[in-house]
Amino acid sequence: MRVLTVNLGRPQPVPYTDQREGVTGIDKKPADGPVRVTAPGPKGLGGSGLAGDAVCELRHHGGDDQAVYAYAREDLDDWERELGRSLANGCFGENLTTDGLDVSGALIGERWRIGAGPVLEVTSGRIPCRTFQGHLGERGWVKRFTQKGSTGAYLRVIEPGEIRAGDPIEIVHRPDHGVTAAMQFRAVTTERELLPRLLAAGEALHAETLAAARKYVAAQQG
Repeated sequence: MRVLTVNLGRPQPVPYTDQREGVTGIDKKPADGPVRVTAPGPKGLGGSGLAGDAVCELRHHGGDDQAVYAYAREDLDDWERELGRSLANGCFGENLTTDGLDVSGALIGERWRIGAGPVLEVTSGRIPCRTFQGHLGERGWVKRFTQKGSTGAYLRVIEPGEIRAGDPIEIVHRPDHGVTAAMQFRAVTTERELLPRLLAAGEALHAETLAAARKYVAAQQG
């Protein structure tokens, strides 16, 4: 299991974003050297956990629970076959393109050590948005991505450090609750009846998902 590329985005003006200045950092490119990874701060104030990576829409992206986004090269290859086009590392807006790791099947609260650098913790899957669809130029992309459920994983920074292409990924902690990033994604999109099952992951969940699951359970009990 390893990092193929560490990908960074620069602000670019585009016609398909709701961001107030009309810019996005979704089109990420592989970095040439090491990149510092730290916790960026709370959502709405903090952006990316990677130095030099732009998060332009702070209302929906960035912050401690979405500090790093990882996507498996194997899933990109699968999309290449389905879409009939090439997909470069970073084109899904992922910071880490990985090899040999089932990212969507990672457990909430699972921790990865990247090389000799940071420890990252899985918090949630990625919800597709209008900007993602516009960036790829695929009609009906939000629905298609949602149906497939190869969501990748957002991670928080437990220990800061430097990360670079080729770094090995070691799973240093794996919970036993069975709640994966893919399950969390389905629960908050198409299968809300799964929300109570997410509570087994506890505080490791993305804070917004944890609140939604607790609210759902309270409503059912009320």
